[in-house]
Parts: sequence; structure tokens; C-alpha cells
Amino acid sequence: MIRLGSGGLERIAAVGAHCDDIAIGAGGTLLAMCRARPGLRVDALVLSGGGSEREQEEQAALAAFCPGADLRLTVHKLPDGRLPAHWEEAKSAVEELRERTDPDLVLAPRTDDAHQDHRGLARLIPTAFRDHLVLGYEIVKWDGDLGRPAAYQPLSPEIAEQKVRLLQEHYPSQRHRPWYDREAFLGLARIRGIECHERYAEAFAVTKLVLDLGD
Repeated sequence: MIRLGSGGLERIAAVGAHCDDIAIGAGGTLLAMCRARPGLRVDALVLSGGGSEREQEEQAALAAFCPGADLRLTVHKLPDGRLPAHWEEAKSAVEELRERTDPDLVLAPRTDDAHQDHRGLARLIPTAFRDHLVLGYEIVKWDGDLGRPAAYQPLSPEIAEQKVRLLQEHYPSQRHRPWYDREAFLGLARIRGIECHERYAEAFAVTKLVLDLGD
């Protein structure tokens, strides 16, 4: 259930299957929110990459993407690409996150993401965060699974450029990937901006929405 009203955000949860998922899918939104709300609490959960250089990249990256925030990051060690075979561990990790936070907003993968790890995590989120606003971020990939999003967060040119710069700076382990470049990230942001009459934007899927427009 999602209740959209005029109240402010005080805490959010951001979840990803892999280190860099959160930053790729919602890095601009994090920058915008944290700039506007100093001291915002951000509880971040990543299911894979723990104990490796990827965890170190994620620590530095999310600190940069959440300036001035009360960031609390947990990175687990589930094997990349094997989330369906580790369902119980993934579910426990999500439930542990829920036990320590009651967020105003959850940023998570989309339920129709083609990657099995992203999709599996997305399907776990509603089992733990039942009465929360959940926005499903998108990650461009060779699968061609981008759809028609329902929600948009406009990004200023400054924030869009900063997102791309931070992605290139903080994830050197990913620079060899053919899709991991400025054109891909800024190009998608430009397309989503066109769709909401802005220069740049990040787009999200919304599964359920309850409006609170009478107050």
C-alpha cells in the first residue's frame, strides 16, 4: 500500500541485489533528496558483494550519493546471479532491514526486471514493506527490458551530470562493461526527462498507490 500526501520524508530504505544497482537506478533521486533534507536517514541493503572490493566501492559511492545523510549500509555475501537458489537468506536480509527501519519511501528494483536477482529482490520487498511507498527503479541492460514507467523524479542538469560522474568515479570494477558509460546513463535520463517535460529524470514503477489528497 502506498499513501501519497504532503508529509515530508525523514527516512528511506534503498535496496539492491548488487553493488551499484541503487546508484544506477536511483542515484540522482538520492542526490536530490539528500541535498534537500540534511540528516535524512538512509538504510541501504545490498545482497551481494560483501567482503570484496565491490563492498568498498559501494561504501564510498553511497556516501557520495547521500551527502549529509545518516547512511547505514549493509552488504551481504550472496553469490551474484544465484538469488533464486538463496531465497531464504535474501528474505531474511530484507526482513532484518524492515525490523530496523520504518521508512517513508523504499527504493527497490522493478518486479519486471529481466535479471533474476533484481526481479527476485523486487518480489521480496512487498512481503516485508506492506504499507510503504515502493518505487521500482530501472537499470539499462542488454535484455531490453525497459518499460513504461509510472513515476518520474526530475533531475537538474547539475544532478544528472553529478550522477554520471560519481558512477564513473566510484565503480572502477564496472568500467569495462560495454553499457557502463556516460552516453547510456545520461541518454536514459534524457529520454525519461522528455516523458515528464523536464530535461532529465529518473523513472520508477509503482505497483500500488493510495492517495491522500483531502487534507
